Amino acid sequence: MKNTLRNTLIALITFSSSAFAAGNTTGGSAGLLISLFVGFFALIIICQLVPATIMLVGTLKGLFGRDRKQVTNH
Repeated sequence: MKNTLRNTLIALITFSSSAFAAGNTTGGSAGLLISLFVGFFALIIICQLVPATIMLVGTLKGLFGRDRKQVTNH
């Protein structure tokens, strides 16, 4: 079992070394559909941030704002 595992690892390392040495790979050329897909989900996140910000500002005003009612003792 150990011998088979060792031989398998040696074969994997030997045959994958040419893939690691490939230096002229072109990356980052995403197509139009991928850009639209990422942009759509970015738009969803931005649209959720607007109401969340409004609610946060309202909560902070409620917590730290001055109370306009004056309590009078009789």
